Amino acid sequence: MSSILASPTSPSIKDVAQRAGVSTTTVSRVLTDADAVRPVLRERVQQAIAELGWRPSLAARRLRQRRTSLIGLVVADIRNPFFTAISRAVEDMAYAAGLRLILCNSDEDPAKEQSYLELMADERASGVILAPTLEFTERPQSGPWPFPLVMVDRAPASNAADAVLLDNVAAAGELTRHLLAQGCRRIALLAGSQSSTGRQRQSGYEAALREAGLAPRVLALRPDAQAGQEGAAQLLAEPPGTRPDALLATSGLLLLGAWRAARAAALALPHDLALAGFDDNDWTTMTEPAITVLAQPTQDIGRSAAELLLQRMAEPDRAPRRIVLQGQLLVRGSSLRAGAVSAR
Repeated sequence: MSSILASPTSPSIKDVAQRAGVSTTTVSRVLTDADAVRPVLRERVQQAIAELGWRPSLAARRLRQRRTSLIGLVVADIRNPFFTAISRAVEDMAYAAGLRLILCNSDEDPAKEQSYLELMADERASGVILAPTLEFTERPQSGPWPFPLVMVDRAPASNAADAVLLDNVAAAGELTRHLLAQGCRRIALLAGSQSSTGRQRQSGYEAALREAGLAPRVLALRPDAQAGQEGAAQLLAEPPGTRPDALLATSGLLLLGAWRAARAAALALPHDLALAGFDDNDWTTMTEPAITVLAQPTQDIGRSAAELLLQRMAEPDRAPRRIVLQGQLLVRGSSLRAGAVSAR
């Protein structure tokens, strides 16, 4: 009587990476003789290949083939309308260019972000558009990745990567000066996580107040609606003579939380409290009064990022470009104490 024995599973590139204590991206770079791999890591990968008896010749040939028609988009949270609009614009551009798009959420988690970028490398993506986590923008050793990378919303301080950004300093300054023009003098800032975006918006707010001879008041919060509501409620519980007469939120979710806090405190907008913030989400026009916002050009951000990626794919050696777009102040009833409503 004979029996058939199943052959053991052949080791994979992931097994090699695990044995060597490196990422699959590093293994791929060793296989393709990339210069960016440190000698100590290259030696560990080669040793793991020998120990496992892996035959990487076929894998190496595949890695040397041209890239796929796949591109990636990694955002912090697709539920955020800001990223939803950007994603739609990128998808439209990708479809028109005959490219397939993979959409991923990092949830502001550096480990999850790293995992998705490694996935893109494994899938031989032709490029990635990334809304990076705070950690990604602040660690200079990020990359190099084996694909073109375009950043949106945030970017490292260096100009070493393609990026599409908002002029956050100018935008926050414009919002603050609008509130000052309405007679507000105790303007508090509800500030999200201290990313480059958050720091720039805080800088614009503080500069506008300094110009007016006023002291800033910044409340640092998690960038979500609950934190915005709790932080705003804390400020609005102060006596009328010291509590803010205006709240400025650095994100749409913080703005939503601030609006909820004002309602809970039974404060009339804009008589008791002026309210303004970033991002022209649908809900901001459904309230009474409607909310003054600094609208980001989300469609332009998405389209510009996709165009930069296509250009980088066609010209991999060209110098990095940084596109800085302007927002639009939409003045509505939540802040208007003087003059007529205008949108410019």
